[in-house]
Amino acid sequence: MTTLNTPRPARPSRASSQKAETRLNKIVVFLILTTLAIIVVGIPMGWMLTTALKPRNQIFAWPPVLWPDPPRIENFSETLAAVPLLRFAGNTLIICALNIVGRILSCSVVAFAFARLRFPGRNLMFGVLLSTLMIPQQMILIPQFALFKTAGLVDVLSGYLPLVLPSFFGNAFFVFLMRQYIMTIPRELDEAARIDGASTWGVFRRIILPLCKPPLVVITVLTFLWTWNEFMHPLIYITQFDSYTLQLGLNMLKGRFNIQWNLIMAGSLMAVVPCVIVYFLTQRHIIGGIANVGIKG
Repeated sequence: MTTLNTPRPARPSRASSQKAETRLNKIVVFLILTTLAIIVVGIPMGWMLTTALKPRNQIFAWPPVLWPDPPRIENFSETLAAVPLLRFAGNTLIICALNIVGRILSCSVVAFAFARLRFPGRNLMFGVLLSTLMIPQQMILIPQFALFKTAGLVDVLSGYLPLVLPSFFGNAFFVFLMRQYIMTIPRELDEAARIDGASTWGVFRRIILPLCKPPLVVITVLTFLWTWNEFMHPLIYITQFDSYTLQLGLNMLKGRFNIQWNLIMAGSLMAVVPCVIVYFLTQRHIIGGIANVGIKG
């Protein structure tokens, strides 16, 4: 007599249950981080948006007015009438463009030297360069001003030169970013170019630099954002009204005894829009440029 063995139903393996638990943990962490981001970023942005549309009597009203009734679009035109923000935005764009050019030229060359060239003390010099990241910018404000003052460069180009010149001497973070990315590029490409007769400069210009588009985009975008929102350095060096930057112009809306919060928020909202547009247009390159940077070296 033949006995038929009925197959038992398969039980979920321990590995699959652990995988499901890991996925659940990731979802929980994502929700927590998203909630924190909404609290930290969303609430201030929402307050700025609503305040930019409120009349003055609704800004600090109690109970709070969550949405202006009616929205006051005139705040934007009054802001532009009170302060020439468009002219100041043009001044800021000039400084941004010069800083971007300086950062790309200096940081790419220095990063290529650290990544590809062999010379004594290379790792020590790179470590010293990275150690400068621990120095707050506020600590070098006075020494930097004294240096430019002694050299007679404070008033050159309406005070723009001290805001632009440091960019042509590199930036430790961007040098690190570029160096790590260049080290992921196979050296076989360099060797093939040298066989074809390319010099070191030719390898950098024709091989390495065209392949470094992601970190170059990161440098461009971050330099633009930092320069566009910079307040302290322009406040120190720029003294002529026609040369003011956008942030100095927004500061003019703050009176000594009276602060027009609705106009300040309207101007701030107009100043934020270019930053948001630039980020969303380049976010794919930014994420790729940072994600592709390993810890090799």
